[in-house]
Amino acid sequence: MTDFLTDDYLFVYGSLRKAAGRSEHGEMCRYCHWVGNGFIQAVLYRIDHYPGAVASHLDSDRVWGEIYRISDHNRLFACLDHYEQCSAAFAEPHEYRRQQLTVTHNNGDRLPAWVYLFNHSIADKPRILSGDFVDYLSSNAIRSVV
Repeated sequence: MTDFLTDDYLFVYGSLRKAAGRSEHGEMCRYCHWVGNGFIQAVLYRIDHYPGAVASHLDSDRVWGEIYRISDHNRLFACLDHYEQCSAAFAEPHEYRRQQLTVTHNNGDRLPAWVYLFNHSIADKPRILSGDFVDYLSSNAIRSVV
């Protein structure tokens, strides 16, 4: 069994999920290893051709994604901070911010994981009610623009 208390994790919910088919997923996987699927307590919005999650206090708000065990923090976060536009190379306020949230693994275990949360107003953004961006892509046939 995985030692959730001593390992460090990453949770991805959008274009970095394997099923989204982006080359950045492979780059990310050089520095971490898939553990399983799960969810965070958040609300998911369509920002453009990609999603943005915003943390929530409601138990019913869930964003679904993948959990990875981090093997090289420095390289992973250098890569992802740039991809998510929250590195020093981008003007503030950044589009996303990296934060630790509790992730619930599909087996019921809860663990802290790093998540990139959307960092701008969602006032005019459509909510993805299922909380699952990959499912949203499939049901809305927008895969070609991702």
